[in-house]
Amino acid sequence: MCSQLKNFISVIGIMKLAALLSGGKDSMYAMYQLRKQGHDIVQIVSMLSENPESYMFHVPNVHLVAEQAKLLGLPVTFAGTKGEKELELEDLKRVFQRLKEQGIEGVVTGAVASRYQKQRIDKLCKEAGLESLAPLWFQAPKELLINMIKDGFEIMIVAVGAPPLDESWLGRIVDYKCVGELVKLNMQYGIHVTFEGGEAESFVLNCPMFSKRIIVEDSEKEWDQKTRSGVLLIKKIRFEDKGRL
Repeated sequence: MCSQLKNFISVIGIMKLAALLSGGKDSMYAMYQLRKQGHDIVQIVSMLSENPESYMFHVPNVHLVAEQAKLLGLPVTFAGTKGEKELELEDLKRVFQRLKEQGIEGVVTGAVASRYQKQRIDKLCKEAGLESLAPLWFQAPKELLINMIKDGFEIMIVAVGAPPLDESWLGRIVDYKCVGELVKLNMQYGIHVTFEGGEAESFVLNCPMFSKRIIVEDSEKEWDQKTRSGVLLIKKIRFEDKGRL
């Protein structure tokens, strides 16, 4: 763990936290990082946006956060939003106010490089009297993905929205080969290696915090050739013991 995060934790001390979880790699890994350090993460919060083009919130398969929560052994609270730019912040503000009333001290988010998202979450947390914790902030993208893989995160790509990423990326597992390809795409086309520009979305199938792994039994690809974007809709999953191959 980087010295910056160690110093951060030593300053703030152990806290009672809620994790703003989307089901994707960054929010889950942020939770993992702080949980390793002994922080008491007691609740998951997930926003259900009606707008697939939300500026703030991940949309593909977000309902499956409920299944991830079972494997984490934590309660989850879903809150709805129409996903309208800036107005969706009011919905999140109400959630943060309720968390404060419940005795939560801070909120964990998976921000890596999006100033738009981080600045707004920082502001909302401050207004609600909560600490805003983003342990992945400005970590080197390539090293961040590699560390996720090393730490046992199994990550599936469930949406793509930026050429030259195409339909073949839907359902792909993020492994070392995938990281290498993303680094090349970053150099050639500016694709952010961890998708902070909205180039893709992910879903965590397994990680050290899960009691079991998630197996996708049925899914469907929706691809729009005109916009060259698409999603993998996960329709059926099951849990599998980690000891099985």
